[in-house]
Amino acid sequence: MVNPQFASNFYFDQRLNTEAVKLLPGEYFVTTRNMVLSTVLGSCVSACIYDGQSGVGGMNHFMLPRGEDDQGLQVECARFGGYAMDILIRELLRNGAHKENLVSKVFGGGNVQRAMVSSMIGSQNTRFVKKYLAERGIPILAADLEGNHPRKIHFFPKNGRVLQKKLYVSRNDTIVEREQNYSRLLLSVAQSAIQPGTREN
Repeated sequence: MVNPQFASNFYFDQRLNTEAVKLLPGEYFVTTRNMVLSTVLGSCVSACIYDGQSGVGGMNHFMLPRGEDDQGLQVECARFGGYAMDILIRELLRNGAHKENLVSKVFGGGNVQRAMVSSMIGSQNTRFVKKYLAERGIPILAADLEGNHPRKIHFFPKNGRVLQKKLYVSRNDTIVEREQNYSRLLLSVAQSAIQPGTREN
C-alpha cells in the first residue's frame, strides 16, 4: 500500500529536461531513478539525503520539528520533522542505501513573513534538523537555512546535486499566503508539538 504522504505530483521539467516530482508540505520521496525532486520552502525545512555510492536519494518537506499525541507518542505525520526524518531514512535504507554512506543537504527555515511566529518556526526547524542529523552521524555537506526569502529547491538524488533559487515575493504571493495559513494552523499546537529544551549541539 502506498503511503499517502509519499509525493505523487509527477511532471516533466522542460528546463532541466528530466522527469520530476513536486513535494508539497508534509510529503517525502525516495528514488533510485535519474530524476529531480523539487519543492518551495518558506519556514519549512527540506532535508535532501542520499547515498552517492548506491545511487539512492530522497527528500522531505516538514513544517514543525515534532508532533505528539495525548500520550506523548510521536505522530506519524510527515508534516512534523521527527517522523519526516525517520521515514525518509527508513525508506532510503529499504531501497538499498547504506547508513554509513548517507550524507545530507538541508534548506529552508526562512522568516518569509518577517514576523515573530514565522521566525520562531523557521529557527526551530533549523535547530531541529541540525541536531537530528548530528545525533545520527549523517554529515551535512551543504546548508542554506533561515534568512528572509523563500527558496525553490531542485534536488538530483542520484548524485546529490542541488539547484537553489531564492524567491523575492510580494505580500500577495502564494508563498506568503501559505506561510500565514501555517502560522494560524500550527501556532496553536506549536508548544505541545516541539519538545522543550531542544538546543543545537
